[in-house]
Amino acid sequence: MNKFIILPDVTCDLSDETREKFNLKDYIPSHIILPDGSERTGKLKWDWITSTEFYKAIKKKNNGYSTSPASIEEIKEKFKFYLDQGYDILFMSISSKLSGTYNFGVKASEELLPLYKDRKILCFDSLRYSLCFGLLVTKACEFRDRGLSLEDTYDELIKLRPCVHQMGPMEDLFFLASKGRISNGKAFMGNLIGIRPLGDINNVGTTTVLGKAKGKKAAIEATVKYIEKTIVNPKDQYIFIAHTEREEEANLLKEKIEERIAPKGIIINECYCMTGTNIGPGLYAAYYIGKELSENLVEEQQIMNEILGK
Repeated sequence: MNKFIILPDVTCDLSDETREKFNLKDYIPSHIILPDGSERTGKLKWDWITSTEFYKAIKKKNNGYSTSPASIEEIKEKFKFYLDQGYDILFMSISSKLSGTYNFGVKASEELLPLYKDRKILCFDSLRYSLCFGLLVTKACEFRDRGLSLEDTYDELIKLRPCVHQMGPMEDLFFLASKGRISNGKAFMGNLIGIRPLGDINNVGTTTVLGKAKGKKAAIEATVKYIEKTIVNPKDQYIFIAHTEREEEANLLKEKIEERIAPKGIIINECYCMTGTNIGPGLYAAYYIGKELSENLVEEQQIMNEILGK
């Protein structure tokens, strides 16, 4: 069995500490375009701006920040580096419904494999983003470390993919309004009375709002109840919590999950600039392996309705 390297793209939102914990050696950066037209490399760290400065900047109307994936040539360069060392490659990407990254990876592999006839490259479309995607990356690392082959690791990820859940509130409705997802009027009223939308991930990797809680305490309580009703084998898994400028709330959520669910462990990560540009400030959500998501989240909607008393 040949050795293989796991190469996710930067949108997995796994910190230095988390990557070290799961022995994830590398990843593929992307690009963030600033309002003045200049470009920075999108990395899994805050190296050119602090998180607070970044989220303050992107809250401005028509802020001018945008992102673009690594090019085919950039992905080929990264692939070639490891192929030359004798590695096979498991490339993992953000949902192909949200970015061209997966297709770029496939194209890069098609161009390189004829030159490396003894090597393999498998491209995995996570159909997820941020720590939903990152969770699958850490599972790939666990499979590899258990001695699974490249192909068996890929097959296990395919089985797990529809079972990855997200749940947690979004507090900054004005950012959602700036992206055209809700009206300014709804954002104003929602913020005024403390409304927190609560959503799970759907089958293309975007969030579907299943309900709305009023206030932080109610939002965290609904989140924990939802996890209790949908998680599978919590003692055997790590739950991840992502946040965008909501460290205090993320820690409160962590405490409640530890008290009520007691998983193997809970890991808090920030969302970095590549996903943060589109998520905005105000998120704190948990990511975990649960029951397979139902079509159009019909069953998950029913669970949330029962939690909220509808």
